[in-house]
Amino acid sequence: MAIDFTKYIASVPDYPEKGVVFRDISPLMADGEAFHAATDQIVQYAKDKGVEMIVGPEARGFIVGCPVAYELNVGFAPARKEGKLPRATVKASYNLEYGTSSLYLHQDAIKPGQRVLVTDDLLATGGTIGATIKLVEDLGGIVVGTAFLIELKDLHGRDQLQGYDVFSLMTY
Repeated sequence: MAIDFTKYIASVPDYPEKGVVFRDISPLMADGEAFHAATDQIVQYAKDKGVEMIVGPEARGFIVGCPVAYELNVGFAPARKEGKLPRATVKASYNLEYGTSSLYLHQDAIKPGQRVLVTDDLLATGGTIGATIKLVEDLGGIVVGTAFLIELKDLHGRDQLQGYDVFSLMTY
């Protein structure tokens, strides 16, 4: 029986600002059966892509990517904010609504030619995922897919990921 994952997403109006509907994945994570089923679907997608490494941006990309990496018996590399990684890193910047931000990945996190899945909880504008993809590719990795619990279609993040395979469990 297929699970309707949208039943496990809390919609919070006017958060973090007026006019925004925040899609909270906490109820999905709190339900072991639903979270396991969601993870299993991303695992199957990753298997079909021959994934050898998972990369996820902080912090919710860790929540999605780590159980997938565990199930596949592959590694996980965290893409972190400035000052969070203790060794030599590569950097990618991306635009925010007001300004820019950057993500960092350890220089030895990805082996050249390694098949990588980039994961996060939500695809919105595509900026964070675009920066994560750039980090992987700067290190010689091959991004074979991206996977999300939720995709916000009205924000057109998929348009920013042209040329990359996008897998989403739910769309809003």
